[in-house]
Amino acid sequence: MRRGLLALYLLMLSLAAINYADRAVLSVAAPMIAAEFHISTVTLGYLLSCFLWSYAASLILWGFAVDRLGPRATTAIGLTIWSLATVGTGFCASLPTLFASRFVMGAGEASWSPSTGRLIRDWVPVAQRALSHMIISTGSYAGPALGSVLFAWIASRYGWRSGFFVMGSFGAIWLLAWAIWFRPPAGVLETAEQAPSGIPSGGLGQLIRNRSMWGLFFTQGTGVYTHYLFLTWLPSYLVATRHLTIMNTGMLAAVPYTVTIVAGLMLAHFSDRLLQARGTHTGERRRMVAAMLLLSAVVLATPFANSTWLVLVLISVSMTGSAVANALNASLLLDLLDSSNDAGKATGLLITGGNVFGLLAPIVTGYVIAVTGSYGGAFAVAGALLIAGAVVVMTMTRRPIITRAVRSSSRSALAPS
Repeated sequence: MRRGLLALYLLMLSLAAINYADRAVLSVAAPMIAAEFHISTVTLGYLLSCFLWSYAASLILWGFAVDRLGPRATTAIGLTIWSLATVGTGFCASLPTLFASRFVMGAGEASWSPSTGRLIRDWVPVAQRALSHMIISTGSYAGPALGSVLFAWIASRYGWRSGFFVMGSFGAIWLLAWAIWFRPPAGVLETAEQAPSGIPSGGLGQLIRNRSMWGLFFTQGTGVYTHYLFLTWLPSYLVATRHLTIMNTGMLAAVPYTVTIVAGLMLAHFSDRLLQARGTHTGERRRMVAAMLLLSAVVLATPFANSTWLVLVLISVSMTGSAVANALNASLLLDLLDSSNDAGKATGLLITGGNVFGLLAPIVTGYVIAVTGSYGGAFAVAGALLIAGAVVVMTMTRRPIITRAVRSSSRSALAPS
């Protein structure tokens, strides 16, 4: 691997880890914050999800910024905003200021995804792009795993405010490394650009009217819903139902994320090998997506587990299944897409689908717990969505996503096999 690319991978993987750690640590602090500010479970659900509101609303704006300013400057600006907001959370003295700090953090964090996509497109050879996505995405699970443990240790000794001060400071360290080691890999720029497909773009309207696009949109949302259920409520669940200390909660909450990194890479690699014989353009990947969603649906058994370790096993399996399903669903989109010139818009729609469901997960969970007095209903909602997602991906993604206004009769529907 070229040294320039290795540096890029390490920088972006660590940035993903910081990004997701800063998202997750509020869930570790949630029991202490709820007690200090006398927050109900419903209000806590809104607080845990509010960063996603500004995140979803800012994605397109940051995409324009990346195209105009480049990923180097955009990444630095975005990281500065969300790191300052993370530090600012430790200074919050009221509920409105807590919401404001998380809202600003989400807006800054939205810079990460467009910047990463642009870097991969411009600097990574085509043959390594799938690998680069996988390497960088491991940071989104390593971040919460390591961040939960570190934050829990600091919060248990020095208070939750100190935890946010420390977590926010990692952004400054990363920016220094970014300034020193960020350099375009020599010799890659000329070979990384993908040749034009020759098929014109059909526009956003054509994508929105496509049945398969809506199937992928919904499927992505069901997997992301489960991801954010765990990301925002897992520590509170362990405290409330397993009566653990904050320190033990942070350590145990890291277990599913660690399992997901290892098992997720193995399952994704297995999926690629499985598809080699059949080809990616047949849409066969939908079967693996459905299988992973059904695997993730084991979350339905969580309320019946009689030990903490069995709970962690079930959550680890569920988290792994949803993570792999999300990655494979994004790949299925590219398998079905007729024109590579629509890949950016189509991926944007897919991410929007995930975020719409993701921002609802903490809020819905808060209401369910408030009404039922337990987490069983929250897991039931997630499980039902995962099963629905498996059905949708098998029934609504059978046709290619042809976005041209005049469709070629030579492209027939993908026949189920």
